[in-house]
Amino acid sequence: MKKISVITPSYNQAQYLEETILSVLNQNYPNLEYIIIDGGSTDGSVDIIKKYEHRLAYWVSEKDNGQAEAINKGFEKATGDILCWLNSDDYFAEKTLEIISNKINPAKAELIFGNVVRYRENENLFVTSEIQKNYKNQKLSIVDYIVQPSTFWTRKAWDKTGRLNTKFSYVFDWEWFLRAKKAGVDFIFENNPLSVYRIHDAHKSGTGGDKREQEIATILEQFNEKKYSDAYKFIRLNVFTLANIFKITYKLKVEHLYPVVLKILFPHYFIKLSNSEISQLYSIK
Repeated sequence: MKKISVITPSYNQAQYLEETILSVLNQNYPNLEYIIIDGGSTDGSVDIIKKYEHRLAYWVSEKDNGQAEAINKGFEKATGDILCWLNSDDYFAEKTLEIISNKINPAKAELIFGNVVRYRENENLFVTSEIQKNYKNQKLSIVDYIVQPSTFWTRKAWDKTGRLNTKFSYVFDWEWFLRAKKAGVDFIFENNPLSVYRIHDAHKSGTGGDKREQEIATILEQFNEKKYSDAYKFIRLNVFTLANIFKITYKLKVEHLYPVVLKILFPHYFIKLSNSEISQLYSIK
């Protein structure tokens, strides 16, 4: 039976943590190694962790330098053939670990990315993402269509790619996926929804602001030609202007020509990009 190591980085998310923990333990996967790295929470998270410590391979609660460092610390302890991390506000779907165990080959450098259910907490709305459609029509170096909690990889893939880059606070998963692809790791799509990705008021990606946008621009420039990061920066600096232009094209029922309109109005930023690439950059959240 393949050994699966799950790392949960945690910091002051006690309201979600127990559901996350139980979604891992209740997989009843017979060769599970579950590790929790808490960043020194003060909200009762440690009491929740202690409640389940007899079923954990390792846990610690101490101050760290951010989520990427916490995850790296967890993988330093991990001994599994298959690796992943699950944030403390997300949770696995039923039978996820069984599905992964049956699909992935630890003898190879493989990464499986699956479908995901997005849970919009404020609306109590569950929506299944169309990951397959996205990866067939988008470039990973422009849009991060991979949803991290539904992603698993072999130890060979981890060793080939290296640790998470702790210079990033918001896009370290995307940067790691791109390095993995560059290193020759084989990416495999799994259509089953493997996790629930919770979107809430304190959701990290949604509260990143300028720093997150700067990190995205850095990734675009690092893994693409500079024209992509230049266009992205222009879009972010002119959000309202571009939104009004889109409204006009929508009103005229020619919204499919929106990229062409941008090329005409702002050739310096868009003329060298395909219509599809413009749409992808514009869709980055």
